[in-house]
Amino acid sequence: MDKLLTRLVTLFMFLVVEVGVLLLVFLSSLAAFFYLTRVVFVQHSAGLDQWGFAQMDQLRAAAPGLTPWVVGITFFASAPFLVGTGLLIPGVLAWQKRKREALEVFWAVTGAAILNQIFKTHFHRLRPDTALFPQMGLSFPSGHAMIGMALYGCLAWLLWRHRRHFWLAAALLLWAVLIGFTRIYLHVHYTTDVLAGFVAGLGWLMLLRSGLHLWWRNS
Repeated sequence: MDKLLTRLVTLFMFLVVEVGVLLLVFLSSLAAFFYLTRVVFVQHSAGLDQWGFAQMDQLRAAAPGLTPWVVGITFFASAPFLVGTGLLIPGVLAWQKRKREALEVFWAVTGAAILNQIFKTHFHRLRPDTALFPQMGLSFPSGHAMIGMALYGCLAWLLWRHRRHFWLAAALLLWAVLIGFTRIYLHVHYTTDVLAGFVAGLGWLMLLRSGLHLWWRNS
């Protein structure tokens, strides 16, 4: 009886901590996103964007051979890659009888993609005219940063939650950040676009995790 009570108390404390962390990250992401919208669309401040371009231009000048690698890295959050991955990984997870994890990955990518288009249509910020390669679509927030953070952040969470692979989970998050920075390097997004994409992706993950948790608990 004592062991059962101890387990129940431990589980309850874990759930309380998890909900607290989800709420804290969600509110922090929301605050950061609205701060960035104020910087860009109310204050019309370009200081951070120009600083980001200047840092990446210095890096490109110092290492000209880096550009092909950057183009390769940015592919891993491109539309073709995300569509394929957003269907393949959930399909494999469902085949392995991991239906909950399959739903998490699918909606992490799909929901982030939908929200990203809504945000871009609403804010209607044009892309930089100094892009190294022509890009279609609008700029704020960065789809690569937002959807990439949602995908790799979701995978990192699953690895940490079920396998305790801390370093691999951390590597996936750093990979998502690196992909976002490639967009600044290539001048296809402003720094504020990428930062807004990061926090919007994180916020969506927290919202998704909370919603799925409530749904599964009531099912």
